[in-house]
Amino acid sequence: MVLFGNILLALAKLVELASGLLTVYKYILLASVVVSWVNADPYNPLVNFIYRTTDPVLRRIRRYMPDTGMLDLSPLAAFAAIYVLQIIVFDTAYQYLVSTSMMLKMGR
Repeated sequence: MVLFGNILLALAKLVELASGLLTVYKYILLASVVVSWVNADPYNPLVNFIYRTTDPVLRRIRRYMPDTGMLDLSPLAAFAAIYVLQIIVFDTAYQYLVSTSMMLKMGR
């Protein structure tokens, strides 16, 4: 049972890593919003990286959102989706995996 508990703990760490990667993506998304406000040089490698990592997600979201003219609300929808995914899915899975792992290690 200890082996299975350690496997579940390893899965919990993978869930935690995935949540951390989503947090990094939120910062890249925030950088994309700031770059769009200041009208940065699109040939800058950093700006190019930011656009290449955020545009596929934002483009998919824009397809389903109503046209609001110059105001782009797709980053807000992306932030909301990431928060919901982190809180409901990842945090729940992490807590379940850790608690089940501890129960198995204790022999209950």
